[in-house]
Amino acid sequence: MTSDAGLYDRARTYYVKGIQAAHVAQDEPTAANLLSSPSYQMANVGDPWQAVTIARTAAKGTERSSTPLTCALLLERVAWAHAKAGDSVITERALGEVDRVFEQHGDGDEDPKWVYWLDRGEVDVMAGRCFTELGRPLKAEPLLTQGIDTYDATRAREFSLYLSWLADAYAQAREIERATEAAAKSLNLAVKVNSARVTDRIETIRSRLHPFADTAAVRRFEDLYQSTVVSVTCPR
Repeated sequence: MTSDAGLYDRARTYYVKGIQAAHVAQDEPTAANLLSSPSYQMANVGDPWQAVTIARTAAKGTERSSTPLTCALLLERVAWAHAKAGDSVITERALGEVDRVFEQHGDGDEDPKWVYWLDRGEVDVMAGRCFTELGRPLKAEPLLTQGIDTYDATRAREFSLYLSWLADAYAQAREIERATEAAAKSLNLAVKVNSARVTDRIETIRSRLHPFADTAAVRRFEDLYQSTVVSVTCPR
């Protein structure tokens, strides 16, 4: 929650304390999760190559003690860090490993409670996000679309975030009408949550659409953005 609010230094402090507590409890999977989580944060707002090192350390350290679902989550963060670093080959290799271990998980596994949310839709979305970051929108779009289809407005934060990557992929592919449609949906959901990540993603999409500012679709989106910002800042 602290990381999502943009308080990154404080979040790192909590992660470190959590890692220490997990080691005292001899809970290696939880320690690995708490190590890979700041790698995800670092990939987004810091040095992605440092994030690669941390994510790989977390994934490697619990290969024998983690369930397949936990391994899939840790490998996703390896893939994400490499994608943010611009390493297409290793990203795709890591995503292949995610698919492989995810298919091995079963109902009888004693998964940690904190990995409950990782399902096929989330795996597809992460792959789509990675390919978007790598500038490969044709691979990203179908993965994002099929993952997003499992979401609705009751999960506004995730839905808004994932729609922003779909808008990004469409913009890269110069499908501007579709890009602005997804961006508008993302924006309408973004005002319902207090998330620095969501806000940053909206600004990223605005920058991505800027080269097409003279199109009617982008002008409509900018009008929506300006009216939304005003309504949030100065509520009646």
